[in-house]
Amino acid sequence: MNKKIIRLEGLLVFLACIYTFVLNDYKLVWFFVLLLFPDISMLGYLKGNKAGAVTYNLFHTYLVSGSVLVIGIIIKSDILIQLGIIWTAHIGIDRLMGYGLKYTTDFKDTHLDRL
Repeated sequence: MNKKIIRLEGLLVFLACIYTFVLNDYKLVWFFVLLLFPDISMLGYLKGNKAGAVTYNLFHTYLVSGSVLVIGIIIKSDILIQLGIIWTAHIGIDRLMGYGLKYTTDFKDTHLDRL
């Protein structure tokens, strides 16, 4: 049950991000071009499980993407706002798909389950 709730929350976050992006008249093409960009953080796994988990988690937590979004709002930076929305949408999709934050034991060990 809890996993289903987390997945539904991810869907809600993703849809809210798309809605906000369109509502602000941002170019939707950039949304989809940059949507998978946070996954570049998986390159951290080239240095091992610990480094990989740290970099992956840094790029896949709402705390960081939300901070970028809030900073963008405060300083009125459309670029940071767009990046924050896209980044947050990416995390929402990951949660919808069942991908969670990583443990240092193995890439497949996440806070949601073992992949």
